[in-house]
Amino acid sequence: MSVNGIPRGFAIEARELLKSYDNLTAVDKVSFGVNYGEAFGMLGPNGAGKSTILRMIYCRTPLTGGSLSVVGLDVTREPRSIKESVGVVPQDNNLDPDLNVRGNLLIYARYFRIPRNVAEKRADELIEFVELGEKRAARIDTLSGGMKRRLMIARALINNPMILVLDEPTTGLDPHVRIAIWDKLRELRQQGLTILLSTHYMDEAEKLCDRLVIIDRGRILVSGTPRDLIAEHVLHFVLEARGINGRALRHDLTGIISEKRGSTHFYFARTAEMLAPLMREYEDCETYLRHSNLEDVFLRLTDRDHLT
Repeated sequence: MSVNGIPRGFAIEARELLKSYDNLTAVDKVSFGVNYGEAFGMLGPNGAGKSTILRMIYCRTPLTGGSLSVVGLDVTREPRSIKESVGVVPQDNNLDPDLNVRGNLLIYARYFRIPRNVAEKRADELIEFVELGEKRAARIDTLSGGMKRRLMIARALINNPMILVLDEPTTGLDPHVRIAIWDKLRELRQQGLTILLSTHYMDEAEKLCDRLVIIDRGRILVSGTPRDLIAEHVLHFVLEARGINGRALRHDLTGIISEKRGSTHFYFARTAEMLAPLMREYEDCETYLRHSNLEDVFLRLTDRDHLT
């Protein structure tokens, strides 16, 4: 069954997914589902287990326990069929330096046994889509970092996948390039492609993802839409008071969440008016009243050593 051309059910479904290496548990019995046609994010610090989960999804790393299905297929039984349905953008650029831009797409198409005439047409369309038309004959070592990432996305789309998996797609890129890549991912999402991405950039997850999970130490801490997670864990507004010198954090405020990180006090509330009296108390400090965001959620859940 499908609705508007998008299949019903889960494009990816993990149940009690486990991955262990000797005495290290990299992924600790996580369960989640990714709907067809949505952009789903995995947000977490380095070493949280995000990349390990992705590698299990595109059949690069075997499971230790639990179950995992991709496009309705079991990863342990039908890895080849799954690989034909998934496009992958890994963390590191692994383009072939001996080939030009177009050649990288054509050689990759051979892995999927795509006929030459079809591959050439698709490669040319993808080169235009990622705005590398003027670079189609350029060698890889002449491309900027942003161009290489765009070419990696084009390469991942050469097999016309049902799911696009991106592992830290914009790490190390400048803000202008990141925004350009976000625009391309939004366009793919609007076309109905299922997108799964891992990131440690809060703004990336907040802007791109319909839903997400926050992962730390191999476990899912929370899941939901970015808006719902913000409302549940850090309310709607936050007052930051920076450069605190020996002043105690207030814990006696009704309806306000108090938190300290380093020399900064944070107070979260549902309305800005609830925080106004505190601004007067901290008038001798550097204060900021702003909307809460996903970074506040992330730090509250994954940086417990700094909570008091």
